[in-house]
Amino acid sequence: MATARIGIVTVSDRASAGVYEDLSGKAIIDTLGQYLTSPWEPVYRLIPDEQVEIERTLIELADNEACCLIVTTGGTGPAKRDVTPEATEAVCHRMMPGFGELMRAESLKFVPTAILSRQTAGLRDDTLIVNLPGKPKSIRECLDAVFPAIPYCIDLMEGPYLECNEDVIKAFRPKK
Repeated sequence: MATARIGIVTVSDRASAGVYEDLSGKAIIDTLGQYLTSPWEPVYRLIPDEQVEIERTLIELADNEACCLIVTTGGTGPAKRDVTPEATEAVCHRMMPGFGELMRAESLKFVPTAILSRQTAGLRDDTLIVNLPGKPKSIRECLDAVFPAIPYCIDLMEGPYLECNEDVIKAFRPKK
């Protein structure tokens, strides 16, 4: 079984400040580690909130690092520096709006400010890119909501087969 390469990108203005503990990136890696039983390796990046840098990183992970999935965290709010959705849209060939819709609906169960979030997802060739919020608790809530569809999406793009720990999360695949 091929090892899936999964990009983990933390977008933060604090990234360029030097000493920074990336709890959000760690939350994604920990969550995926609990979900996946098939072999996978994280390809991690911590970058500043700059659209050109985000676009460059997404292209590098998709085109050069052959990641089947890229999960970003941060930069999805209404602040002027929050440009992750714009960067994602700029590098994707097709958008997958259902991901953002479901994440916002799930987050609204916990906080009324979920409507301020601009998470999205899209496809760049053989790579699915999913934007998550920046808070570790919200990351898990959003991943719990959308991840059941991700393995099948990767299947449809002819990517590596992602097997899940069904005691933690169940991937949905139509019966053949």
